[in-house]
Amino acid sequence: MPSLIAKTPLEGTWPVTHGGLTLAEVELTRVTSVSAPKVGRDLAAGLKALGVSFPKPNQFTGFDAVRMVWTSMDQAFMIGGDPSGLSGAVMTDQSDGWACLRLEGAGADQALMRLVPLDLRRDAFPPGAAARAPLNHMQMILMRLEPDCFELLVFRSMARTAWHEIEEAMKSLAARAGLV
Repeated sequence: MPSLIAKTPLEGTWPVTHGGLTLAEVELTRVTSVSAPKVGRDLAAGLKALGVSFPKPNQFTGFDAVRMVWTSMDQAFMIGGDPSGLSGAVMTDQSDGWACLRLEGAGADQALMRLVPLDLRRDAFPPGAAARAPLNHMQMILMRLEPDCFELLVFRSMARTAWHEIEEAMKSLAARAGLV
């Protein structure tokens, strides 16, 4: 029986920095799709025990160990955390299907706005905001963690393409800053 070696979607890709922006892979432990047409008492109690709540549209709750990210009507992704204590929802393991990239530094919103058709300025997309949107031709789930820090969930199969697109936007901004 062959022995397989687990690898992250961007294995061997190191963090890159251009200008004041840094792009890095975030290794996901577990991603669970939680679908609940009605967030009942059992589900709410289970989420509360994990330190999160079911997010409102275009938001996420929690931060470090467990995060609930709105993904569509009546659906959220639980990142991290053990969903076994939850009841009152339909859950699906999504762990192997997604990659996570973190872009941080002054101007992160400017780099992403070259690729994403959303207003990502702080007033329009503050920390705690989430959106399901295209990144050029790929779908993603975008979260603003801090004023100058974003995380992007992209399909695992598109991780290297997303990395390339974001790095090119970073290089463009750095080159433009060098001209001023």
